[in-house]
Amino acid sequence: MNRQIRHVWLLVMVMFTTLSVSLTSIQAFDRPALWQSRSEYGNLVTDGRNSRTIYREYGHSRGPIVVAGTPIASSVPTDDAYGYQREYANGPLYAPVTGYFSTVFSSITGLERTENTILNGTAPSLFASRLQALITGTQPQGGAVELTIDPGIQQVAYDALDGREGAVVALDPHTGAILAMVTSPSFDPNAIASHDAQTAQDAWNTDNADPAQPLVNRAISGDLYPPGSTFKILTTAAALRTGKFTPTSEVNAPDALTLPGTNHDLINYAGEACGNGVVSLSYAFAQSCNTPFAQMAMDLGQEELSREAHGWGFDEALSVPLTVTPSTFPDNSAPSEVAMAGIGQQSVRATPLMMAMVAATVANNGVQMRPYLVARTMDADLNVLSTTDPMVLRTPVTPEVAQDLRSMMGEVVSSGTGTNAKVTGAHVWGKTGTAETGHAEGGPTVWFVGFAGRSEDNPTIALAVVLDGGAQIPDGATGGTLAAPIAAHIIDEAVNR
Repeated sequence: MNRQIRHVWLLVMVMFTTLSVSLTSIQAFDRPALWQSRSEYGNLVTDGRNSRTIYREYGHSRGPIVVAGTPIASSVPTDDAYGYQREYANGPLYAPVTGYFSTVFSSITGLERTENTILNGTAPSLFASRLQALITGTQPQGGAVELTIDPGIQQVAYDALDGREGAVVALDPHTGAILAMVTSPSFDPNAIASHDAQTAQDAWNTDNADPAQPLVNRAISGDLYPPGSTFKILTTAAALRTGKFTPTSEVNAPDALTLPGTNHDLINYAGEACGNGVVSLSYAFAQSCNTPFAQMAMDLGQEELSREAHGWGFDEALSVPLTVTPSTFPDNSAPSEVAMAGIGQQSVRATPLMMAMVAATVANNGVQMRPYLVARTMDADLNVLSTTDPMVLRTPVTPEVAQDLRSMMGEVVSSGTGTNAKVTGAHVWGKTGTAETGHAEGGPTVWFVGFAGRSEDNPTIALAVVLDGGAQIPDGATGGTLAAPIAAHIIDEAVNR
């Protein structure tokens, strides 16, 4: 072989080797990342709206979503063109969490979407499993996703809502693990996931036409709620932080307060008196009086209230890994607006998850943990791939302020507006909320947020309960009369089972 031919041969071999290494690297190692990259047109390949994502799932088993060792979403073999059908055990109970995997609509939602690479087996952590399947010639399988949900708490919360429009979120205050995420009314993901086009279309049409919006996860998104008097936890935290007030400070509590620059008289709920007109801050908090908190909000001012709200996570992005709509605290320019914002009205809006995080932060001595739904991921043989470690998200208040808030929230349940949340055998702390909605018919949006435990020193559950206002809520109803009893059922299950 002459020198020129040898040089050409060596060049060809180098080029062939380089191409082989590059192709192998792309196919074996970079493939999952490439699947998640955006094209120049901004379409995410793993986006549930992209039909290619669905088509490439055909013919192999998608991994399960698991709660307490039991699959709540799994794939079963079928004899149709798709190969496997996605099935959801207790579909409506877990639908806000699982979402759905639809072949008819080529769409994926919920954890089916956010955990898609684990469930379909393309995650980098499952490379060894894919390689083994390639070598052995076996069917590739997706991994499993195990959730933090407590099935007992989830079921009791769902039953307690009883089909009414609303939501419940429960957390472990020390870790941030989400113990329950319930929204009502819910929907059946099995119908939308059906391979029969007419069945899926009928379910889709029915759910989308329902004015109760069952496809919306009220716990973390959709139209957010005015938090009403539950926001007084944050207003009180600002007052304590600034040193201008203590729990025993005397505050003026008139029957009516004329808001500056308006002809509007703010009154306490249902026109009730707040003590004898001069009460302690603790008493005003326990009885959820409006006039002293509106005045306190104006005394503190927009800057301090905004600082407090943002310190707890308002207007901050969050995923659990489901995307959470940020709760909002408005820019208030007028004193009257600041007054209304201080009692959770005006343009203040919050998710149930946000208010559950507020309660959990007080329970955890002022430390707010990052909430999360996925406890761990596993391969098809249940070997653990990843475990979620608890993580501090922020520290909005000192332990001393948290202790004062805890004491005041204890009075709410022992002798204030939240007595219906009492549970035998449990220590319960809470705050009720009743927010006007502006609906022409029916009553207000009603809340209970709080925490509880068998031991006074160790709360084990924090929660938020909300019921949408309007026609489903009787005129004159309150968080204490409607939301607190729901919370009591959930706390009893969590603490006394």
